[in-house]
Amino acid sequence: MQNGILLGFIVLYLLGTLAIGWWASRRVKTTADFVVAGKRLPMFITACALFATWFGSETVMGASSEFIEHGVLGIIEDPFGAALCLFLAGLLIARPLYNRNLLTFSDFFRQRYNKATEVVSAVFMVPSYFSWIAAQLIALAIILQAVCGLDRTWGVLICTTLVLVYTYIGGMWSVTITDFVQTIVIIAGLLALAVDMVLRVGGFENMLAAAPPDFFQFLPDPEPIGIVQWVAAWMTIGLGSIPQQDVFQRVMAAKSVRGSVNACYTSALMYLSVAALPLIIGFCGRMLYPELLESGDPQMMIPYLVLQHSGLGIQILFFGALLSAILSTCSGAMLAPATVIGENLVKPLYHSVTDAQLLQIMRYSVVGVALVTGGMAMSRNNIYELVGESSAFSLVSLFMPLVAGLYWKRSSARGAIASMIAGFTFWLAAMFWTGSTGEPAAGTSQSALQTLAQIPPMLYGLAASVLAMLIGSWWYPERRVDMI
Repeated sequence: MQNGILLGFIVLYLLGTLAIGWWASRRVKTTADFVVAGKRLPMFITACALFATWFGSETVMGASSEFIEHGVLGIIEDPFGAALCLFLAGLLIARPLYNRNLLTFSDFFRQRYNKATEVVSAVFMVPSYFSWIAAQLIALAIILQAVCGLDRTWGVLICTTLVLVYTYIGGMWSVTITDFVQTIVIIAGLLALAVDMVLRVGGFENMLAAAPPDFFQFLPDPEPIGIVQWVAAWMTIGLGSIPQQDVFQRVMAAKSVRGSVNACYTSALMYLSVAALPLIIGFCGRMLYPELLESGDPQMMIPYLVLQHSGLGIQILFFGALLSAILSTCSGAMLAPATVIGENLVKPLYHSVTDAQLLQIMRYSVVGVALVTGGMAMSRNNIYELVGESSAFSLVSLFMPLVAGLYWKRSSARGAIASMIAGFTFWLAAMFWTGSTGEPAAGTSQSALQTLAQIPPMLYGLAASVLAMLIGSWWYPERRVDMI
């Protein structure tokens, strides 16, 4: 009976999300409305949209499971790296890019370099989102499976359709308005559950006393490999997500440059503080029900904990918050590659595309992205792994060309293209190599190759990207540089 009531509230919530998306869609008249909400969003709504960029399955389910298993060192990537990215977005990209007539990052590559760079950057940017979106769809399906036993395949299909519909009709207006509403639900739901869990375990003093040794250690051990891996964790989302389209669209949607910059800083603070709530909840679950950690999927710790050991009111608030977090993340992530496909891959093929036609192309692209990512979600399972893949993809291919284009006068189109290709190629090669290098046999010392294999592959890709940009730009400088 209780599960039926909870499911009823979830259905009402999903229908309410669709209704908000339909209401917001009435504001969509042009591609600028669809992509950046016509640059008419107040600072706080922009901040809520930026906060919602990653506050989804990765934070609530993925990061919390990493935290209860590995402590603070297991969550450097998220939430710490994600908050760093939002801060750096305000520091590095909001001010120099806001007043340009841009819908996508690839538009910047066209203006700063040339059309070839625009197309190549778009080719790299679009697939970087697929793993990210699939992770959100998996999490939504897990929720439905936990609440009503729905098969995960059907859950993926239902959730993909839901996100597709309200993203298709309303674009960034639907995304930002629903983000604002969902942020309120997220904070209320997680705060209520966190307070309840902390009271159950007897307060923060008992939590600290129950923690294993070094559980709250923030800095790595003073070993070279440990330090390198720690830095790489900061960089995965902290730098890798700066050149991603969903961040860019939200930054550009503010009413003014000042509002854009302040929204970035505000969202970084919001993210770092609110993201602590699922970590607290997960740790309390570890204390109260350690058997849940040992006998099942750690990603299911919090949903199972809530269903088995909380009242209906807490369940409604929690699952409302969790759905809010994931839906807001997924919708923005689905819109981003669709925008790039329409603006930077399809539009250049035609010389006389009207704004209305481009808007329709972007909407069709949303459908294509939904089909691809829905298929991925049916064949993959690990949320944290999928998210890491997505951010590393953009770090090794797009970060260096973007930063060099903004802050290095000598950077050239050939250098940018070489940087994208070299970074991606070396990243893939490093993943294959590090995966094929075995562990040292018991009682034997670790070889130099095995030590190098412990370096995260994305660092090899980033190093190659930087080197290719330097060499390409010095050997093939631009005759005319349009510097910001």
